[in-house]
Amino acid sequence: MEDAIRLDGRVLYLSQDPAIVAAQLDGRDFTRATAGPLRDNVSTDEITPVTVMLTYDERLGQFPYVGFKAGEVLPIGRDAVKNGGFRVTVAGKRYGKGSSRESSPLAELSAGIRLIVAESFERIYQQNCDNIGILTTTDFTVLDRLSAGEAVPIDEFLKGRDALTQQIIRSGGLLAYSKFADWPAPRLRDAANTAHATPNPKTLVEKIIERHLHPGIASAQRGDGVFIAADWRFSHDYFTGMCAHLMHRAFGKPAPLHAPDHIIAFQDHLVLAAQSIPHVRDGLLPGVANLAQGHTSFAQDYPVRSHGALDGVPGSEGICHALMAEQYALPGQVVTGTDSHTPHSGALGCLAFGAGATEIANSWVTGYVRCKVPETLRIEIEGRLREGVTAKDVVLHLLQLDTIRSGGAIGLVFEYGGDAVRAMSIDERATLTNMVAELGGFTGIVEPDERTVAFLKERRGVDFALEGWMKSDAGAVYRDTIRIDAATLQPMLARPGDPGNGVPAPQLEQEVAIDIAYGGSCTAGKREDFDFYHEVLRWGVENGLTVAPHTRLYLQFGTMAVRRYCEEQGYLPVFEQAGVTLVMPGCGSCANCGPGQSASADEVTISAINRNFPGRSGPGNVWLASPYTVAASALAGKISTFEQLKLARG
Repeated sequence: MEDAIRLDGRVLYLSQDPAIVAAQLDGRDFTRATAGPLRDNVSTDEITPVTVMLTYDERLGQFPYVGFKAGEVLPIGRDAVKNGGFRVTVAGKRYGKGSSRESSPLAELSAGIRLIVAESFERIYQQNCDNIGILTTTDFTVLDRLSAGEAVPIDEFLKGRDALTQQIIRSGGLLAYSKFADWPAPRLRDAANTAHATPNPKTLVEKIIERHLHPGIASAQRGDGVFIAADWRFSHDYFTGMCAHLMHRAFGKPAPLHAPDHIIAFQDHLVLAAQSIPHVRDGLLPGVANLAQGHTSFAQDYPVRSHGALDGVPGSEGICHALMAEQYALPGQVVTGTDSHTPHSGALGCLAFGAGATEIANSWVTGYVRCKVPETLRIEIEGRLREGVTAKDVVLHLLQLDTIRSGGAIGLVFEYGGDAVRAMSIDERATLTNMVAELGGFTGIVEPDERTVAFLKERRGVDFALEGWMKSDAGAVYRDTIRIDAATLQPMLARPGDPGNGVPAPQLEQEVAIDIAYGGSCTAGKREDFDFYHEVLRWGVENGLTVAPHTRLYLQFGTMAVRRYCEEQGYLPVFEQAGVTLVMPGCGSCANCGPGQSASADEVTISAINRNFPGRSGPGNVWLASPYTVAASALAGKISTFEQLKLARG
């Protein structure tokens, strides 16, 4: 990386005003003062919608911001950023939220962007920028200095970053750094020795990190950047090809994989593309085949574990996060994968977090993944949840809190506890940890207990013995504690556009007719989610109700094991009587790549998935809700909780 940075191009302000964005594309330059209010919460779905993520190289430079929404307009078209000569992007709070896709910063870099200035960044997005060589800063005075023609020293972009990250940025990226670093074989540190060496009270995540530290690091404090040994490393079909491409470019082919039997390749995100409206309509299936080939080539060339597509029917063995919890992750382990919802497995008491393609490529060879020793936010949920209130409602409640919406929890661990959490099944706990991706945190975790042990025995036949260190110490230090009285929570909704647009369902003032109801995804395709769907639909059938005539209800299994469970429980005949369309496992509509997506902007969806950013499940508006509310709304033909539906019928 150069010692000083100059502005050799234009600045693109991602304004809330579409006219200002359009004027910049037409050649007019603005300042921060004249650009108007900046857009907050610009997601990676907007930077690179899934429909453009069909390559993993510099061709992505045609597409940055084609999904960016200003008002109700998508003002930035193909090649607009490259043709406009922009070198700097400027935005508001929580830039790069959502998916961990490294395609987004790669698209920006390939279009000419060298610096991004924002009020705050999501953790994975900023780390991806560090890894591939885009500079980031929250210091807007740097922008003023560059605009004035000043050469700004690289040190200005390293302020507030940990020492390891500074080295990576100075090296020009992670893989450039990695080639000259020392990577001894990972070995787990003994719990008793680490406890003796560092007697200060620790959180569970801090203990897991300490046990997995790179041997060259004696100890680490909060805020330190470290490499830790990863027990499991996985990728899925959107990014396996990119990971392999980056790995081969840095380490040669074949690359020397570390512990390949603990690397997993999941084919789940693209398996339903042939049923996807935009992918078929816009001729995108050859691009999908390109990504799939990159995935399968890696899985065939190396002795890694693999979960593939089903034979004869569209679908997969399961969604990666659900399969990780069903088959692999164990309490106290470290799990990392190419997806922001990797914290799903934190429900088992392990440290699970998402990473970009460069990070995963590096971990395949070295066995290590980078993280910063995080601070922890304790979420204490006391009491008992009301009937019909689920973990999804808890998360939607958290998401609408001002401190979360403003980015106050970015990079934190969400440690869930309290009576209500201890009473939850592992499936419900997984909803809490899965959606830490939307909350902006580093990961989510629940202390393992006898429910965890029972889950491992029932689902895997594993006799797991909890160890004394597998909990946070009394006196462990937390950034803050959020206390929730479970009895006060109501069924929640999130209005279209952002998961943080929360509103208690009983407070919804207008009637909202729905065209599509969707239950599924890693967040809402688990066994207990299907218990909820079935409870509502069985009641409906018994009371003469089926899916409303103008509404379609899709239920998608998270894994084939979930489908077998539903078959064994006798759920499938009820679903058929109610008028459900069943979908085999895969990311599908949640990734705008399969059945259940909207076809036009005027369609309204209520969905149990995790996020509703613009364009996420098609061009229509998406409301988020719990499985109970999704199923009840499908029967009502409008947004309705199960309680409201029963009262209306009674």
